Amino acid sequence: MASRAVASIALLLSLNVLFFNMVSAATCPIDALKLKACADVLGIIKIPPNQQCCSLLGNLVALEAGACLCTAIKANVLGLNLNVPLDLSLYLNRCGKKVPQGFKCP
Repeated sequence: MASRAVASIALLLSLNVLFFNMVSAATCPIDALKLKACADVLGIIKIPPNQQCCSLLGNLVALEAGACLCTAIKANVLGLNLNVPLDLSLYLNRCGKKVPQGFKCP
């Protein structure tokens, strides 16, 4: 009987870990190549946000938007050398989003 309880607990813990990782992993639901429209956001601070960039990120929650920008930065789609934590925050802020607390580029 005890071995059955241990097996059940092990199964539940395994499923818990599996589902937790699936929920916490952010993915980009849009084509990262489209984010090339975001390349000039950092260079032009005194004008309104880049509408093409923000419209791409607009329908995404901050976690997804961050994941998309991280993907674009890592693939160098933007053609810029960026300081990821700071510049990611600037990109999202320009489009009215905030970097989720504790978010790190995957």
